[in-house]
Amino acid sequence: MTFEEFQRAVVAGSALAPEVAPALQALWHDARGDWAEAHRWAQDDLSRAGSWVHAYLHRKEGDLANAEYWYARARRMAPARSVALDVEWAEIACELLG
Repeated sequence: MTFEEFQRAVVAGSALAPEVAPALQALWHDARGDWAEAHRWAQDDLSRAGSWVHAYLHRKEGDLANAEYWYARARRMAPARSVALDVEWAEIACELLG
C-alpha cells in the first residue's frame, strides 16, 4: 500500500485489511478521529513501530511525559514542539508504509 492509497482509505473510511500492521491500523483510526481506538491498537503493538505511534498519540493528547517514554521505547527523538501533528502523522505513515 502506498501513502496515497492509505490516505484515500482514511478519507473514504475504508477499513484496512486485517494483515495491515497494527501501527498503521492505529494511525488510520487516529486520522478518522477515534483517538481511543487508535490508542488501543498502539498499546497492543509492542514493536518499535507501535511505540512510535503510541508516542505520537500521547503527544497529540498533550501528555508529553508519557510521549517521551514511548519515543524512547521506539528509539526515536521526540519532534520539536513546532512540528505539526499532521506532519508527524504523515512522516510515521510514510516510513511504515515503506
